[in-house]
Amino acid sequence: MTPMFQRCLLRIALAGVFQALAATPSARADAPPPAAATPTESRFQVPASDDGLPGAGPIRRAEWFKKVWVEHRTAWASQVQQDQGAIVFLGDSITQGWGDVGSSFPGNKVANRGISGDTTRGVLIRLQEDVISLNPKGVVMLIGTNDLEDKAEPELIAGNVRLIVDALKAHDPKMPVVLCLVFPSSDSKFRPALKIQRINELYFKAMEDEPQVTVLDTYSLFANVHGDAKEDEMPDLLHPNILGQAKWALALRPILETVGLVPAWPDSFEPEKGFTSLFNGRDLTGWAYAGAPEEKGKRGTEDGRYLVRNGRLIVTVAHTRQDYKKLWTTRLFPGDFILKLEFRASPNADSGIFVREPQLQCRDFLIAGPFATLAHYRPLDWNEIVVTVKGGLAHATCNGEVIMDAMPVPPTGPIGLESDHGQMEYRRIQVQELR
Repeated sequence: MTPMFQRCLLRIALAGVFQALAATPSARADAPPPAAATPTESRFQVPASDDGLPGAGPIRRAEWFKKVWVEHRTAWASQVQQDQGAIVFLGDSITQGWGDVGSSFPGNKVANRGISGDTTRGVLIRLQEDVISLNPKGVVMLIGTNDLEDKAEPELIAGNVRLIVDALKAHDPKMPVVLCLVFPSSDSKFRPALKIQRINELYFKAMEDEPQVTVLDTYSLFANVHGDAKEDEMPDLLHPNILGQAKWALALRPILETVGLVPAWPDSFEPEKGFTSLFNGRDLTGWAYAGAPEEKGKRGTEDGRYLVRNGRLIVTVAHTRQDYKKLWTTRLFPGDFILKLEFRASPNADSGIFVREPQLQCRDFLIAGPFATLAHYRPLDWNEIVVTVKGGLAHATCNGEVIMDAMPVPPTGPIGLESDHGQMEYRRIQVQELR
C-alpha cells in the first residue's frame, strides 16, 4: 500500500469516526443516562445443547461469549421497528468491531448485527430474529473465521453459509446479498492460509447459481504475498484497524452501488473537444456480443453479465468461467484513433480492453499482473486508460504511466470489453478518430 493511499484511507476512516462520535449521545457532556437494560429473555440465550439446532459444527458456549450473545441480542430486540429496511451487516467480531458501520455509508440506514466470537452455526441460529425480522434492504455477510479456530472443516463451514443464504433467499428472493470472503489471518491464530483459501473456494462454488448473491474477494484485498494478514492493517492478524475498515468500505461501496443498496456519487460527463462518446451512460446502444444484434436501449445484457447503472458500464462478478464474455462496439475503427476511458476495479478483478482484437489487460493492478508497481495507480478508485493507435501499433497509459508500447493491432476492428472475475466498472468512454 502506498503512503498516499494510506493517507487517503486514514482521512476517510477518521471522517467516519468523527461523524459517529458527533452522533453518539455519550460523547456529549449533556447526554442523558443510558436506558435500563431490557430483561433477558431465554430466547436470546445460547442454546444449552446442539439438539434440534440447524446447521452443523461449533457453537461457542464460553461464559464471555454467552454474555456478549445475550446482551447484543436483547438490545437488538428493542430496535426491530427502527431498523426495518436497513442494510444489515452480519458476522462476528470483525463486523461488531466496525461499530457504527453506517458512518462509512452516510445517508443509508445500516444495522450492525456482528457478535464477537460467533460462528456460521451461531449466525444460522439467530438469523430469523436478528436479521430477517428487520426485512432488510440487503445483507452484507462476513463469517467463518471462528469456525476454523474451533477446528471445523471448510466443507462444513461452507455448508452452513449455504443454509444462511437459502434462508435469506426464502425470505426475499430479490434481496441483494453481498458475501465477503473470509479475511486472511495467520497460523498463529489457528487460521492457516490454505484452510481459508479452501473455505473461500467453496463459498464461490456454493454461490454459482445464486444471482442475488455477489461475492466480494476481501481475502485478496487484505492478504500479503504469503496469504496471511498484514500487521499494518490487522495488528493482531485477525481484526482490521481503522485503516483496514476504511479499505473494506472502499471495496464494498462499488458493489453496494451496483446492486442498488447505496446511491452512487453523481458523475456529469461530456466528451472532450474532438472526442465522441462510445457509451451514453444510459443503456447499451452501440454495444453487442459478437454476432448478436445491438443491445439498443437495453440497460443490460440478457444474461446480466453487463449492466448499465449510475452512468457506468459494469462488468458484473462472474459466477463461473463459462460466464466470461466479450462485449464489442457495433462500429469498426479502421483508422488511427485515441481511446480514453476510466475504470474502477474491485479487489483482484480482471477484465480487459480489446483494441480491434488484441487484449490490453485492465484489472486491479495493485494485486494482479505485471503492472503491480505502477506509481500512480489508485486502488479501489477510478483510473484513466488512454490508448493511441497509429500505423497499426497501440500505445497505452494508465494515469500517464506507460503500460503497453507498440502493441500490434489489426488494420480494422471494434473496441471491446471482457467479463472476467471480480466487478469492473467503465465510464467516460470516448474516442477521437485521427485524420
